[in-house]
Amino acid sequence: MQRADLDWKNLDFGFRQTDYNIRYTWKDGSWDAGVTSADQYIPLHMAATCLHYGQEAFEGLKAYEQKDGSVAVFRDIENARRLNRSCEKIYMPQVPEDLFIEAIDRVVNANRKYIPPYGTGATLYIRPLVIGTGARVGVKPADEYLFLVFVTPVGPYFKGGLTPIDLVVEEVFDRASPGGVGDVKVGGNYAAGLRASFKAKAAGYTEALYLDAKEKKFLDESGPANFFGITGEGQYVTPRSGSVLPSITNMSLQEIAREMGMNPQSRAIPVEEIFGFVDAGCCGTAAVITPVKSITYRDKKVSYGNGSEPGPWCTKLYHRLVRIQLGEDPDPFGWIRKIPQP
Repeated sequence: MQRADLDWKNLDFGFRQTDYNIRYTWKDGSWDAGVTSADQYIPLHMAATCLHYGQEAFEGLKAYEQKDGSVAVFRDIENARRLNRSCEKIYMPQVPEDLFIEAIDRVVNANRKYIPPYGTGATLYIRPLVIGTGARVGVKPADEYLFLVFVTPVGPYFKGGLTPIDLVVEEVFDRASPGGVGDVKVGGNYAAGLRASFKAKAAGYTEALYLDAKEKKFLDESGPANFFGITGEGQYVTPRSGSVLPSITNMSLQEIAREMGMNPQSRAIPVEEIFGFVDAGCCGTAAVITPVKSITYRDKKVSYGNGSEPGPWCTKLYHRLVRIQLGEDPDPFGWIRKIPQP
C-alpha cells in the first residue's frame, strides 16, 4: 500500500488534510447514495438549523493497521447506534446502521495511504457528523440534513503515552442537566464544558471533574471523557448518570475488567469516594485511558500512584484494550471489524 509522506511516529493529535470525505444528503424523507468529495468546506445556508438551533451531532472512532497488515475499526456499530440516539434526541433523521458502516468503509478505502503503519503509535481518526442544513428562522427541525465522514491521521493524544493528569472537582459550572442532552454526543455539550475546563487549566489543573447538576454530591464525568476509579478491593467503578455520555471505550473497559475479575459496577459514586480509590482514570476514543495523578476537592487533595507513572490497574486495562485493537491479542468479544479492500 502506498503511504503518504508523513513522519508517522511523530504525529500529534490534530487535523491533517487527507484526499477525500464522504457526504450523504437527506431530503424528502430519505438519504441519497452519497458522494465522494475532495472539498474540505461545506456550502451552508446562513439560516441552517445547525448554526442557530444546535441540530448537530458527531462521533469519533479510529481505524488501525493491525499486526497482520489488515485494517480494522473498533466497535463501529456502537458508534452508529450512539449517533442515532443523538439524532433522535435533537429531532434529526437517523442514519441507517448499514449506511453508517458503508460510509466508514468508503472513507477509509478512499484514504488508505493515510492509514498509519502498524507499530508507529498513530491511527486514522474517523469523524462522522450529522448537521441540519435546511434554512429555518423559526425554531423547528430542518428539512434537509448532511451526513459527512472525514478522516485524519493522528498520533497519540498524549505524546508521553500514559501520562497522569491532575483533576479538580468543579462545583459551580455544570456540563449538562438531568433530562437534557448530556447523554448524547452533540456539540453544545462541549461548548458548555469550556468554562469549567479553562477555569481548571487557569488554576493549574489539567481538567475539571464534574459533579451531578442536581445535588452536587455525585461524580459525573471529566471534561470530554468518562471517569472510573479502582477501589481498595480492586473493583472497577464508574458513574451511572443520565447526563453522562455512554463511552464506548468505558463499555469495553468494563468488559475487560470483568475478564480480569474486577467486578465492574456502574453506580452513583459520592464524591467522597475519591479518597478511597487506589487508582483512577479518564477514558475515551482519543487517549483510550488517561491515568489520574491527583484529584483536588475543596481543600483536600488525593494522589494516586507515584505521580509520574500510571497506576497498575490503568496500565493493565490500557494495554489489554490496545492489544485487542491492534490485533496483537485475540478478540474474544467480537469488537474488531476488518475493512474490506475495494
